[in-house]
Amino acid sequence: MIEIRQMTKDDLGLGVRLTQEAGWNHLESDWLRFFNLGSEGSFVAEFEGRAVGTTMTFISNQVAWVAMVLVEKASRGKGIGTALLKHTLNYLEMCKIETIRLDATHLGQPLYEKLGFLPEYEVARFKGFAPKSKVKPSVTTATTEMFTDIVEFDKRMAGTHRAKMLKALFREFSENLRVVMKNGVIEGFVTLHPGRIAIQIGPCTATRDAGPALLSDAFERCAGKAVFVDVPTDNVYAVQFVKANGLEIHRRFLRMYRGERIKDDINAIWASSGPEKG
Repeated sequence: MIEIRQMTKDDLGLGVRLTQEAGWNHLESDWLRFFNLGSEGSFVAEFEGRAVGTTMTFISNQVAWVAMVLVEKASRGKGIGTALLKHTLNYLEMCKIETIRLDATHLGQPLYEKLGFLPEYEVARFKGFAPKSKVKPSVTTATTEMFTDIVEFDKRMAGTHRAKMLKALFREFSENLRVVMKNGVIEGFVTLHPGRIAIQIGPCTATRDAGPALLSDAFERCAGKAVFVDVPTDNVYAVQFVKANGLEIHRRFLRMYRGERIKDDINAIWASSGPEKG
């Protein structure tokens, strides 16, 4: 019998175990950040009295991201993932959310389609060892006083309001937040954080001129280390840039939505936050 209940902090160990089993990049600190951002909409599936699956939601205004949909391998094929998602969608409908988004793996895509999700665009995860930059770009470390302006810039450029998630990431890794300024105005930003397998570079939202400088700066700070960079494949300039720096496609995701579609400015997204966070 499948039972769905609200997630508690005691379940974070389950999340870590599931991500390790799935080969995902997350650390326990990621799970704690996600939980703090959306504990009310985070759920655990129990099968025959044992916790075997998770899902989480992050709500920002009238947009929600569904993420961390995981079921242990030994318990797959029993309808647990479907039950988790239906419960999550019912919760979001009760919250009167207008748009629900997620990044689907090829394994999860058929289920999401059955539940009414439609495709938006593809995101490719690039993996490699960060090169040492040949050029020293004009990039500076952001101050905490800039957080609000950076969030507004992100909303204006990328077309999505991600204030809660971005500010949580900025506070946790404030030393990693870098910006390009022109005449006192923000032209782009990038941040990065550690992962179990590789350093995740992103999000990076920027103009066409600022994007290469920010990614070059991130590569320089990670030089010689394994990195992930998640890039919408329709942003041809970003794709060309990361390929030119020696990174190769590791896996692909399909960004999907249900409800009212939000139009992202693909060319402003030089690196996504990771498929679990939008």
